[in-house]
Amino acid sequence: MTPDRPATPLAAFARLPRPYRDRHIVRSTVDAFGRAHWLLTDGPPESRGKEPYDTVVVTVGDGRPQETHLSPVQGKFPRFDALPDGGFVVAETRSGVHEEHAQVFDALGRLSWTFRVGDGIEHLLADEAGDLWVGYFDEGVYGDDELSWPGLRRWSHTGEPLWAYHPEDGGGTISDCYALNVSGRSAWACAYTDFSLLEIGPDRGVRPHANQVRGANGLAVHDGRVTFFGGYVNDHDRLVIGELTDTGVTAVAERRLVRPDGTGLGPRRLVCRGPRIYVQEDPFTEWTVLDISTR
Repeated sequence: MTPDRPATPLAAFARLPRPYRDRHIVRSTVDAFGRAHWLLTDGPPESRGKEPYDTVVVTVGDGRPQETHLSPVQGKFPRFDALPDGGFVVAETRSGVHEEHAQVFDALGRLSWTFRVGDGIEHLLADEAGDLWVGYFDEGVYGDDELSWPGLRRWSHTGEPLWAYHPEDGGGTISDCYALNVSGRSAWACAYTDFSLLEIGPDRGVRPHANQVRGANGLAVHDGRVTFFGGYVNDHDRLVIGELTDTGVTAVAERRLVRPDGTGLGPRRLVCRGPRIYVQEDPFTEWTVLDISTR
């Protein structure tokens, strides 16, 4: 940590109920409506080789936890999210160019669709309409699968390509989609190498904002403000608070993000939704949150 930066504590958000904590957590997420989900199995799916496996999704929102049983699931190291109709999407991070590695399950856990969305998935976030925003890391962008080459794409929940990023939209080339925030029908992204803040509207138009913050892997946006989280080496817990202009980001303050008890953060997973950055650390049973709309 960098002690000269004032600390900003996270707030508790959602916790996996204790009866489920003996299960293996394959993945966890927070959806477009603020519900937390855990994808659970009886054991690590990679131990099964190529054999599909059964899972249960435990959803924590208002009221009692809910279970949805999904079968058969293929991805051993997947990304996953919830859809607005009560279904789920599960997609293996790495895939061959002929593998239909994205699976969509309905609200009863039945497999409805399989399709491809490209290799090297870093982010998979569904928006409020059920469209899938996929950001790719460098091995996908520079790999053999042309679906990944744009670095950021939007798909329908049935696998129809809806939009792909192109540098001529005004930003730089996406070599690795470091940060992705999906809120409503819009998205914000920050990518290596130039780290422009890309604002993608519902009409698929792109507005780039020049940005000097390097290496952030999370971001939150609200009411003309943006907060970047993370960075390289000693900046792993950094928060940079900025103001948005039509063409750029003006940094106005730096802080560091800490746990609710004030201790330092370790390795984590992030989900970014509008003004919120959700943070999850090992053993991945709990989500905490930074909400810039309350500050």
